[in-house]
Amino acid sequence: MLDIVYYPVSAVLRLWHTVFAAAFGPASGVAWVLAVICLIATFRAALIPSFLKQARNQAAMRRLRPRVAAIQRANANDRAEQSEQIRALHAEHGVGLFVGCLPALVQGVVFLGLFHVLRSFDRTTAVGHLPFQAIATPMTPEQNAATPNYVFDAADVRSFLDADLFGAPLSATLAGHAGVAVAAVSITLMVVAAVATHLTARIAVARQDPDMPQARLLNTLTLWVFPAGALLGGAVLPIAILVYWVANNAWTAAQQYLVHRRVAAESAVAERATVERRASAPKPGAKPVRTKSRRADG
Repeated sequence: MLDIVYYPVSAVLRLWHTVFAAAFGPASGVAWVLAVICLIATFRAALIPSFLKQARNQAAMRRLRPRVAAIQRANANDRAEQSEQIRALHAEHGVGLFVGCLPALVQGVVFLGLFHVLRSFDRTTAVGHLPFQAIATPMTPEQNAATPNYVFDAADVRSFLDADLFGAPLSATLAGHAGVAVAAVSITLMVVAAVATHLTARIAVARQDPDMPQARLLNTLTLWVFPAGALLGGAVLPIAILVYWVANNAWTAAQQYLVHRRVAAESAVAERATVERRASAPKPGAKPVRTKSRRADG
């Protein structure tokens, strides 16, 4: 049903794995980890224009806060008129409430696609730890190793199953595999993912509009619930997915810092221009000063 997602994701992942396999070997954990990281870079780089548009939209909304508050005070008893004027103000300045939904949507789709593709390298168990992990017809290890996985051929499947990170198989989960190596790598990645999720959320919250009705709920979710999800849910996620989680949050934190610094500089220039226009504008009731044109002496 979601092959339209799984095939493109697996194609990009295989492309990068082919590149790094030439240097490190097909069954190298380094090659697979770098392939996952470059998969993130590929999709996230394509979303930079949308993220930049989202950041500029948020900056414009912050600049309009005083005018929005004035409209709310002037129309305190007329919610319909209040909403209409705020909508017109946003339209005048090109502000959209749903601008920037694309990056979040694409990230969710890529995560779902990558999770399914990586999970499908091992189809030997009938029951997974989550409902969408379950496999209707489990294969024997021999069948699994000989069966392609979307654009990956059987040799790629075997190379992934043989790959490890510090001795922990990339396909292993903390809940499904015993062993010190799996526990050490999984728990380390889970903690790093949780901390990265929390720090990324702090960067976003610092620039959020505190007057938004849903701000408190969003802050609670992003600051605490999502990081807790990394700790709890990480136990049933393959190590390769935990690598994705850590790298994706690292990208998000760096991107937010760089993009918001650029947008802040743009906003400062725009605010200075506004102040200069107001300072040079004639006061209410004052006659504009006109310069006399001089005729050249004949």
